[in-house]
Amino acid sequence: MSGAASPPRHGRNRLFTIALVVACIAAAYLVGALTQTYRLGISVRQAILYLPLKLIWRVSDGRMRKARAADAPVIYAIAHQSQMDPALMLALLPDDTLHILDEASATSGWLEPYRALARTITFNAEHVFVSRRLVRHLKGNGRLAVYFPQTVEPQPRELRLFRAVARIAARADADIVAVHVARSQFLPWSKLSEEQAPRRLFPKLVAASLAPISLETFASRGARPPTSLTNALLDRVAEARVAATRRKRTLFSTLSLAARGFGADRIIVEDGIAGSLTYRQLMIAGRVLGGRFGAVSNGGEIVGLMAPNSVAMASAFVGLQSAGCVAAMINYSAGPSNAAAAVRMCRIRTVVSSRAFVERAQIDDIVAAIEGAGARMLWLEDIRKDVTAFSRAAGAMFWRWPHTRAKAGATAVVLFTSGSEGTPKGVELTHNNLLANVAQIEARIRFSPADKLFNVLPVFHSFGLTGGTILPLVSGVRILFHPSPLHFRQIPEIAAREKPTIMFGTDTFYAAYGKAADDGAFSSLRLVVAGAEPVREDTRLLWIERFGVRIVEGYGMTEASPVVAVNTASHFRDGSVGRLLPSMRCRLEAEEGIEDAGRLWLSGPNIMRGYIRPDGRSSDLSATDDWLDTGDIVSFDNDGYLTIRGRMKRFAKISGEMVSLATVERLAQQLWPDARHAAVALPDKKRGERIVLATTQPGAARAALGAFAKQQGAAAIAAPEAILIVDDIPTLGSGKTDYASVRDMAAGQAG
Repeated sequence: MSGAASPPRHGRNRLFTIALVVACIAAAYLVGALTQTYRLGISVRQAILYLPLKLIWRVSDGRMRKARAADAPVIYAIAHQSQMDPALMLALLPDDTLHILDEASATSGWLEPYRALARTITFNAEHVFVSRRLVRHLKGNGRLAVYFPQTVEPQPRELRLFRAVARIAARADADIVAVHVARSQFLPWSKLSEEQAPRRLFPKLVAASLAPISLETFASRGARPPTSLTNALLDRVAEARVAATRRKRTLFSTLSLAARGFGADRIIVEDGIAGSLTYRQLMIAGRVLGGRFGAVSNGGEIVGLMAPNSVAMASAFVGLQSAGCVAAMINYSAGPSNAAAAVRMCRIRTVVSSRAFVERAQIDDIVAAIEGAGARMLWLEDIRKDVTAFSRAAGAMFWRWPHTRAKAGATAVVLFTSGSEGTPKGVELTHNNLLANVAQIEARIRFSPADKLFNVLPVFHSFGLTGGTILPLVSGVRILFHPSPLHFRQIPEIAAREKPTIMFGTDTFYAAYGKAADDGAFSSLRLVVAGAEPVREDTRLLWIERFGVRIVEGYGMTEASPVVAVNTASHFRDGSVGRLLPSMRCRLEAEEGIEDAGRLWLSGPNIMRGYIRPDGRSSDLSATDDWLDTGDIVSFDNDGYLTIRGRMKRFAKISGEMVSLATVERLAQQLWPDARHAAVALPDKKRGERIVLATTQPGAARAALGAFAKQQGAAAIAAPEAILIVDDIPTLGSGKTDYASVRDMAAGQAG
């Protein structure tokens, strides 16, 4: 009787092969884990659990090693956007860290293996935050990881956690290490709704941390305004968000990523004439136009763009970025001489525009001035006729990639200052500048694909370009373009019909819209931001009473890409323009004759590359150590809120004393609230300068304003020397007062 049959040879070979493959995979996995242990300094156990996360979501984690190296006592402040954040932190932070998890994270089944990596406790936001135990833990050279609400505008209930942690850090003398994981909000385990953050299975994650610093040091160091410890913690968390989301990319590559992230078939731009375009359609149009723009320009050449807010403008702007050109936004409302000066200053050879727009806007004189300055017009209508089936097919195939690659540090846009007080200057803004400002704004104000932005500000205005166009394009916010902010009756009707949620503008425009609108026309808006000029109290009250909307003020300038400070839902103070954006630094320089305020200097990633000089050469800001002299006289209160006292040019020196022209205007506005006012200074042989107030108030008298100023406690010297009654106060296309024209009017009367 024969013995048991042995397994066939081919069966044994198959088992051996399977075992060998498994062993190789296990060995490769172990090598990969050991590599992470060496790279990041984490334990082998942490590395084994971290490696799948690293591979699947391609986590950029280079800055986390410094977070681990922070000396205890330390608090890791983490923005909690999804359940992935605790998993990553449990794997990447030192294993002696005590993690404070919310109930959802504490009971999540898939987090169970990661919770075993370190100690965790559960915090219920409904309960009082128990701090004594945590202070003792930190004082014993402990480490603490706190997961803060993901919102960038925490409400009072959510701010309780920030206050509690700030107190704990102060009592334990602990440093703060702010950590942010970019794009985790798009994961299936996001804490945001799918409408706010469309789900993606495999977004590339970026884990960024900042250097350890105590809140006392951060709140009081010289390059920042004073603030409370709670606000300092909030600001530090916001700075980590900026650090994680700011990548060295161009506008085109960032827009391409947004199209993939938010959905190529998502409608992103629309206007009342051309209709709407999806991300894919916009990028295809940009790719097709980019081919033509590249054919008529050299790489990196400045090309003018003169177009109103429209789908066509957005397509042309994307096309210029695809071609690697610098887009010079021509201000067609500034008159022929300024348009010609811009062309000569920037050595512009080509200006892109539309014949239909020129005809509707009746700006043939602007076109003639541009051509007279040496540039030729490139009409979008002609390009459209010349587009071939092949170029359309190529655009549809390669829409994700630009025609010509640009560098993130290169100039992307040239904008021209308002010229409200003199000749406009050309401002060079790089891709990094503009995208940094977008990241800074998004770290303070919530934007999401659930929003629709109604953009009426022209794109030659920096706020209309960055806030009204670039920010929504890269953030998935649908844009409704309107060609002119001066359609005071039409704009409220469109708002009532289209129901936007966000709007940017100026006091001049908001006052006009409010008076022309029906009750509730703007009630769909959740965010209304005003800049460029102070918001009058009557405008603010009008919008609250008729639409239930609070106008929040911000502050910016073209040179800062443009936003510098802004009020938000969680941090708001009437009369101020809000607090500085994250990652910005400031200093005040004393000015003779001005008390309790100083001349503001700014530094930050959003500050311009430099000015373009009249001779066409660039002036590098690094000549002043990257600090920008704003020329504004400002003050900060103890909570870091910034108040504009006036521009240095907006002060008159009378008999050796400095008088704020903004104060003169404010007094006139209080006395005659239904009129508009503009104060200017003219030379005076006896007193140095004298103040003239232009006003639309019928019968305005100097004696009445002088008496009111005295009643308000203002110095007698603040009363204007003369009053000029006018039918209207001239404004620029951006809505700012045209002080140069007012000065000419006043000088003409004096002459």
